[in-house]
Amino acid sequence: MNWLSILGLSLGLAMDAFAVSISAGLKGKLSSMQAIRLSSAFGFFQFAMPMGGWFLGRQVSGFVGAFDHWIAFGLLLFVGSKMLWETRYGGQIENSADPTGGAMLLLLSLATSIDALSVGLSLAFLRVSILVPSIIIGIVTFILSAIGAGFGSRIGRKWGIWAEVVGGCTLILIGARILFSHLAA
Repeated sequence: MNWLSILGLSLGLAMDAFAVSISAGLKGKLSSMQAIRLSSAFGFFQFAMPMGGWFLGRQVSGFVGAFDHWIAFGLLLFVGSKMLWETRYGGQIENSADPTGGAMLLLLSLATSIDALSVGLSLAFLRVSILVPSIIIGIVTFILSAIGAGFGSRIGRKWGIWAEVVGGCTLILIGARILFSHLAA
């Protein structure tokens, strides 16, 4: 696999994490530490999932490929719906869950890296070495997530609760896109 292919693959896999980072930043209150934590988690999961997929290889490829899109859709639907619920019933935006910590960060990291697991499975079938692509995928995701979190934070300060509504809808739409792209294929 050449460097240009690896970079293209990395950018494609990082786009969901980038969009979710923007959504997380839309809360308008991400500190530098929170942005680093979010970016690090997304980067780590995007690094680890292809590795895991590669090691699982042929044993589970048909099983995981059959429903990975449903898992990603379900996780993003849950998180996006929770954001929308909090904007409607949770009072001030400051009371909503921190997307950069705990269970929320784990859910977002898993949801945005499910496709990377499938990529790892595919690379195992192609007999491609996984270490270099996984490292590059993780680094690209980290960088784009940091940029997205910073961008979203700047927007969130100005738009407040409406930005959170857009963020929740964005997560749901990302999940729907993942689901429909797999169902249409």
